[in-house]
Amino acid sequence: MEITFSLEEINDVAKKLLNSGLKQIVTFHADMGAGKTTLIKAIAKQMGVEDVTASPTFSLVNEYETENGDIIYHFDLYRLNTEEEAYDMGIDEYFYSGNMCLIEWPEKTPNLIPLDHSSINIKQLADGKRRITLK
Repeated sequence: MEITFSLEEINDVAKKLLNSGLKQIVTFHADMGAGKTTLIKAIAKQMGVEDVTASPTFSLVNEYETENGDIIYHFDLYRLNTEEEAYDMGIDEYFYSGNMCLIEWPEKTPNLIPLDHSSINIKQLADGKRRITLK
């Protein structure tokens, strides 16, 4: 699936992604500032998260609860230096918890990401729009 959109359309894009059958583990690939966190916020909102969502840059993982009690984990692995750091924090327990895991900078832990996952690539276009490719 490929979608080109403006930021004003991000909630509709999040809904389309969720309706496409995203897996429990979703990796987000994009350059810094391309909109990974913004898209994750929109996905969380569409899933019924009412809390304030923010990038977990300093804590590595944020936990959100949906209105029906489901848990969503939002990871920002940018600050990791090694996969061992992620393993030491118990990242595999999150990945195999059965809860949705939305992962920014998965390139930092290539050997720890479960094989059964969805991958979203975001490219910022010259006109300010974004192009998402879902695999």
